[in-house]
Amino acid sequence: PLLRSDDKQLRGFIHDLCGKLLCPAEWDWSNDRVKAGIRERTSDYIVSENSWLLFVYDNYTFNANDLEKGLFMSKILVQAFKAIFTSPSSTREADGDGDGADILENNRRARRSLNGQVKVKTCMASIINMRKVTPRSIAYVICQVCFALSSVSSWRTVDGDFDYEGFWNNVVDFFEDVPGPVAQRRVSKLLEWWTRKIFGKNHRQDLTPEIVSKMSVTALAEQRKALEDAAFDSE
Repeated sequence: PLLRSDDKQLRGFIHDLCGKLLCPAEWDWSNDRVKAGIRERTSDYIVSENSWLLFVYDNYTFNANDLEKGLFMSKILVQAFKAIFTSPSSTREADGDGDGADILENNRRARRSLNGQVKVKTCMASIINMRKVTPRSIAYVICQVCFALSSVSSWRTVDGDFDYEGFWNNVVDFFEDVPGPVAQRRVSKLLEWWTRKIFGKNHRQDLTPEIVSKMSVTALAEQRKALEDAAFDSE
C-alpha cells in the first residue's frame, strides 16, 4: 500500500518495502522465514543498532564479502540529506552532482539584495554555514530516515531492540575511528562523493585571499598599477 504522510502505523516491518529497507543487510528479506521472524520479533532475528540496515547501501544491495561496498551511498539518503539541509525541491536531482552550493549562494544574495524587505526562506545548510558534508551530518540523516521508515509515531531513543543513539555512534565511528591510513583514504573519498552529491563541484569556499592573489584578475590589476607607477616615475 502507498504510504501516508500523516499516518505511520502501516510503515515499519508491516509494510513490505519499508520492511526490506529496514532489514539488517545480513538477512534476506525475501525469505519468508526471515520476514516472519523479524515481524514476530523472535530471538533469532533481533533488529538492533549492531547491523547495517539495507537502506544505507547503494541500490539497496549488500555484498557479504565486501561489507563496505556501497555503504552510505543510497539514493534515499542523498534525497533525505537534500530535503533537510538544502531544499525539498533539490531532492528531484539525486543521481548527478548536487546544486547545493548554488542554492546557498543564491539564497545569500537574495537576502542581501532584498535587505530584509521581503522574507527569504533560509535553508538549514546556510543557517549553520555548511559547505561540506560531515560524518555527523550523515549520521543524523541516517537516523532520520530510519525513523521515517519505522512505524513509531513519535521520536524515542530506543525503539524495541533498536538503539538510535548507538546506531548514530556506529555511523560516526565508521568515519572517525578508522583502523589506519588505507581506511582513512576510503573514508575521505566517500566524504568527497557526498559533498559533490549535495553541493556539486563548486569550490568557492576554497578561494582564499592567497589563492585569489595568484589569479589573472589580481595579477593584471597589479601589472596595470606597476605600469602607472613606472610612467609616473619617468616623468
